Amino acid sequence: QVQLVESGGGLVQAGGSLRLSCAVSGIIFSINAMGWYRQAPGKQRELVADITKGGSTNYEDSVKGRFTISRDNAKNTVYLQMNSLKPEDTAVYYCNADLNLVGPGSLYSRPYWGQGTQVTVSS
Repeated sequence: QVQLVESGGGLVQAGGSLRLSCAVSGIIFSINAMGWYRQAPGKQRELVADITKGGSTNYEDSVKGRFTISRDNAKNTVYLQMNSLKPEDTAVYYCNADLNLVGPGSLYSRPYWGQGTQVTVSS
């Protein structure tokens, strides 16, 4: 069974740092883009950052210069290093990965989501 397993959330003071990890487990063929989204109470889920298989990255404007997304393709893992955290970064953070899977006689792609990890930044 394919799963995305997240870790690394928690409570931190403003200005602090956290590192989120998300590992893909199960039998897969390969991974395309991976990313991190977040959802604050009463708000829609938004893209924080994503990274292609080749390492090209994209960031939401409010996190540029503070967050860094990276991936280890050998470990099927994506990371989000979050520095200079602000109270407005408080949210549930979700990992997303576009996976290539082996079907009956062919490959197919579908997105998978992690279970979410809470990040709380106190002022």
